[in-house]
Amino acid sequence: MARLFRWLWWVGVAAALWWAWPRIYPAIDRMIYASRLAAMAAPASLPVPVSGVSVRALRDTWHGARSGGRKHEGIDIFAPRGREVVSSTEGIVSRVGTNNLGGKVVWVMGPGRQMHYYAHLDDYADIAPGDRVMPGTVLGFVGNTGNARGTPPHLHYGIYTASGAINPYPLLTAPIATSK
Repeated sequence: MARLFRWLWWVGVAAALWWAWPRIYPAIDRMIYASRLAAMAAPASLPVPVSGVSVRALRDTWHGARSGGRKHEGIDIFAPRGREVVSSTEGIVSRVGTNNLGGKVVWVMGPGRQMHYYAHLDDYADIAPGDRVMPGTVLGFVGNTGNARGTPPHLHYGIYTASGAINPYPLLTAPIATSK
């Protein structure tokens, strides 16, 4: 009898795991991928995150004065409204939402635990938190939401590390490494 109960207990455990697996696997997969991303080296160069904008068109707007005594923690990339904003790195979409300064924003966790911030979007692409992205994945579209209302459409692109914001301009203007 004890053997039957032990067998039934194991059958119950197996059935519970079979039922739960499709529900827990995505979370486990995200944790493994996030750990792999965190262990990767931060990129030494990045592609421009706005389709059709060349490196030559970029201007270093890092630490420019802003209202309230703030400093600009990113680079503004000007482009026509509605132009595609693309991920500059592989990663996981960590947030899609709004805030007062950035308006419509997307956050992507990339290699080396860097957080890539795409702000002032006119609209979002079909993405959601937890989605994996690769360089070139469309995240949204150039706009002027948040505190950029009244300015020409542009993407505010920022990169944040555990130590704070870093200037994206040198990474965007560095030669892109190509594999052989």
